[in-house]
Amino acid sequence: MAKDFLKSVEDRRTYYGISKEAVASDERIQEVVEHAVKHTPSSFNSQSARVVVLLGDNHDKLWNITKETLRKMVPADKFAPTEDKMNAFGSGYGTVLFFEDQKVVEGLQEAFASYADNFPIWSHHSSGMLQFVIWTALENEGFGASLQHYNPLIDNEVKQEWNVPESWKLIAQMPFGKPVAVPGEKEFQPLENRVKIYK
Repeated sequence: MAKDFLKSVEDRRTYYGISKEAVASDERIQEVVEHAVKHTPSSFNSQSARVVVLLGDNHDKLWNITKETLRKMVPADKFAPTEDKMNAFGSGYGTVLFFEDQKVVEGLQEAFASYADNFPIWSHHSSGMLQFVIWTALENEGFGASLQHYNPLIDNEVKQEWNVPESWKLIAQMPFGKPVAVPGEKEFQPLENRVKIYK
């Protein structure tokens, strides 16, 4: 039986300890991602989200690219923790790359000039919703994931390696795999400080 929606929201956590063991087929991963991209809302129904899913050697290549990019920036004597982190992400099964198509955003800015300043913000809102939907859906399949932001450092190499159109702006990276470590306890601020209800 499928999980209750709110239970799925609660169970979605950040997993840094992940492995390459498959817990769902590649076909199922594709089905989940495509369903999320199709049905996640976007401002003005712009459908500006673009996604690249990297599996197998392509997943490994992404985190090697990221590691070598950071190696040029982090002093050698301080690089070990960064390398460990990249290796941890690379130890997963795959990575979802989230993009927003700037041609779509710019087209909306031209068509609705009075809202022009808001469309880049709304584009990020749409991307955030898609990230959450895919993250939660992967969790429901038995994967653990985390959300990373190594853009814009890796943007150019990612576009070249995977033939990504120039208008696609990289927003986030989501490495995922079979969880091999339990997330730590999560602390919550009092809800009365965060929610107000008037009747």
